[in-house]
Amino acid sequence: MVMRYGDVPADAMPPGAPAVDPSAIMHISYPVGSSILMGSDTPDYMGVPTAGTNFSISVSVDSREEADRVYNGLAAGGNAKFPMGDAFWGSYFGMLTDKYGIEWMISYDPQRQQ
Repeated sequence: MVMRYGDVPADAMPPGAPAVDPSAIMHISYPVGSSILMGSDTPDYMGVPTAGTNFSISVSVDSREEADRVYNGLAAGGNAKFPMGDAFWGSYFGMLTDKYGIEWMISYDPQRQQ
């Protein structure tokens, strides 16, 4: 699956977020065995990536409660970028930087549980 910033509804972006190149990748997923490798481009407004730390770790969990637990644990002492909430693509999703500077994306997809 590939989703570009041009596919994002205008009201789904954070308030005050600057425009992003519509061809930039917001989300891409690639199945690898029973796992899924996920990635995205980094928009300019999120800062200049630093080689070696220019990645995010994505974790998919089995429930909203587990998503909240994982998110809150990792956010302690870090920076909550997007609080856990219902995303326009159907997942319960949040994004943060932990206290060590690692970017995390936490997701619960109820459609995968069916």
